[in-house]
Amino acid sequence: MTAYPAWTPASRPGIIPLHPLTFGTILGRSFSALRHNPRVLLGFALGVQTAAYVLVLLAVGGAAIASFTRLDTLRPGTDEFEAVMAGSIAITAITGLVLGLAAGALGVIVQAVVVTEVAHAAVAEKLTLRALWQQVKPVAWRLIGYAFLLSFAALLAIAIVAAVLFVIGVAALPLAIGLTVFVILAAIPLWLWLSTKLLLVGSTIILEHATIRGAIVRSWTLIRGRFWAALGVIVLISLVFGGISQVISIPFSFLTSGLTTIISPTGDPEPAAIIGILIAVVLTQIVTLLIQSVAVVVQATATALIYIDCRMRREGLDLDLLGYVERRDDGAVGLPDPYRQNIGRTIAPRAPAPAYGYPPPGYPPYAPGPSGPPPQHPATAPYPAQQYPAPRYPAPQDAPPSGYRDAPPFAAPQPPAPTRPVTAPAAATPPADEQPSSEHWTAPGTPAEPVDPDSPWS
Repeated sequence: MTAYPAWTPASRPGIIPLHPLTFGTILGRSFSALRHNPRVLLGFALGVQTAAYVLVLLAVGGAAIASFTRLDTLRPGTDEFEAVMAGSIAITAITGLVLGLAAGALGVIVQAVVVTEVAHAAVAEKLTLRALWQQVKPVAWRLIGYAFLLSFAALLAIAIVAAVLFVIGVAALPLAIGLTVFVILAAIPLWLWLSTKLLLVGSTIILEHATIRGAIVRSWTLIRGRFWAALGVIVLISLVFGGISQVISIPFSFLTSGLTTIISPTGDPEPAAIIGILIAVVLTQIVTLLIQSVAVVVQATATALIYIDCRMRREGLDLDLLGYVERRDDGAVGLPDPYRQNIGRTIAPRAPAPAYGYPPPGYPPYAPGPSGPPPQHPATAPYPAQQYPAPRYPAPQDAPPSGYRDAPPFAAPQPPAPTRPVTAPAAATPPADEQPSSEHWTAPGTPAEPVDPDSPWS
């Protein structure tokens, strides 16, 4: 009996094709990835963002109320009143800064979970939140440390520039104003450039377990050749969600004004304040939190896809992912993480896809013309491409030499040489009664018939 191989189903498709991605693919899949695991992506992001916002709001509000209520017992204009006022402002600001950094740390954790989920979704795997956290947990403090380091560097740079401008302003105020405008305008492209060059630091720390310094070097290297595509994706996503926030905030502002006018037509401040707080603050902030949560997920997804695309182009990550998917679907267990294999590998640059109507790379060049067969690809040519010498035939004797210019292009035909006539042997002459008549002919083998001399056909 013949043993046939068992049927193996095709590999499950992930959220992206396993080959280098285009700009449109990265941008489109950044939004559509929400459908792959919405409970983990959107639900977790929305829960963390809401919890962080509520905690920061309550803590900052409580610190402000506790510190500023002391001013009610003091007389305005005194030194003690001014000291308490400055202390209250400082306490509120410090509380907001510390809690803001804590909320930023929670945001970093959300981005780490999203990046890990997208990396598994690329190979058609869906993990639970617990499993994702187990992968993020070993590098969580490293991510938070990088976020604090980046924030500290930005605040230090702002403080140094502000101090320099303040010193210049003491000496020459118009010059300081002009320099301030120039610094603000120059900071925008500088920030876009630095943020794009460091865009892949988080993904490198999460998926490769790299150190902070190693992740910065890796991000700086991987983004080469894809800088403008990455910048375009991030800027477009930011513009889209910024526009959505503005579009949504306009109806709420009109609704607040309309309800305030209807409920309090006389301008009584108490109902107007209540309506403004309930609608403008509560409802608007709820919608804003939802938009911010979606924006965080989409931006983190785009960052993960850009990281995967850069590694596909520079290190052939798509080959590792395809091999991993094939072995996993064949039933293999305990496979190594494909994202931590062949880190830093260098492959030959890949040629872009050929345009329609032109031969792809590898085809021999040819001049278009009416004659000659079309060229064949070297891989499909029937014979090896070898150069054979052209055959040489002896020139005719009557042809003029190659340098003779007065000879006609074609030689006149020469008359044939006279030849001796050949005499055929004489054939035997049949008797007179057996010779055929010129008037009557009979096909060979036909019986002879008497001829009627009076017939019109004889």
